[in-house]
Amino acid sequence: MNNEDLYKKLGYSKEDLFSFASHDDLESEKITAPRYSYWHSVFRVFFRNKFNTIILIALGIIILFAYIYPLLYHYDATANIRNAAMKHLSPAKAIQTMGFSIHSILGTGGAGESTFDAIWNGAKISISLALVCAAINMTIGVVIGAVWGFSKKVDVFMTEVYNILGNVPYILFISVMVMLFSASFWTMVFALTITGWLGIAYFIRTQVVIIRDREYNLASRCLGTSTVKIAMKNILPFMTSVIVTLLATEIPSYISYEVFLAYIGMGLSDMSLGRMIYAAEPAMVTPGWGFEFWSPVVLASFITIVLYVVGQNLGDASDPRTHM
Repeated sequence: MNNEDLYKKLGYSKEDLFSFASHDDLESEKITAPRYSYWHSVFRVFFRNKFNTIILIALGIIILFAYIYPLLYHYDATANIRNAAMKHLSPAKAIQTMGFSIHSILGTGGAGESTFDAIWNGAKISISLALVCAAINMTIGVVIGAVWGFSKKVDVFMTEVYNILGNVPYILFISVMVMLFSASFWTMVFALTITGWLGIAYFIRTQVVIIRDREYNLASRCLGTSTVKIAMKNILPFMTSVIVTLLATEIPSYISYEVFLAYIGMGLSDMSLGRMIYAAEPAMVTPGWGFEFWSPVVLASFITIVLYVVGQNLGDASDPRTHM
């Protein structure tokens, strides 16, 4: 059987079964590969773990209550200050006196204020302080650290600055700043950021020193690329996972600093979580008043843990080696 008879038996013509392939030099140079998005892969890896979804929902609820709840219900700490019957009520007595509502489920404080309302108003102040300080310190620290590690001239100067300021205890420095100025929100921001970026910059500098002499950075320098551009374009994107992990430890630390300083009497004048813990310290040992002290303690601890866990897991997901 020749080929023509075979084509007829199959019911196809020769043109249906065979066709000439065209050749294009430009098309032959193209490589077909699936499209890759770095941040899409980051979030794919992050949400692959169901626990991350749960903890992220918990973080969303915290942010929602901290910023939306005070807008819906105006908090007045002195509204019941003249009513002795409203002070230091346990949740059971508060529900009996005020009726069952979201305002009475945690009892009342020393001024007759709702403990539930107070802790979320304090959470708003504490979280805002942490986010502002983290944004300032991370921005300054990462940029200066990248240049510091790549430029040997800057390295000589900044190392001396770090040796001088880095040996001053951070808590002592913050305490002096707070005592010199009024203990307001922006005073605390200033105290936490005036040297807070230095430790971040030194950490970034150490990471940059490890990778600054790799071949692609040497090639960029030979081509005349500026130090700042090499640091911003070649080095920092390579360190995304390191920066995210560092941020995960920085944000909760500022809440811890604020709570600690308030607990020793050097915190904010505003009723933040730390200030609430300081004010409710006598309630810790008074029977029936425990909710006034433990409510802000539990919320501050929960916020720091959630922020840390989310940041750490996001930092792990930011490592390209986990995208395989």
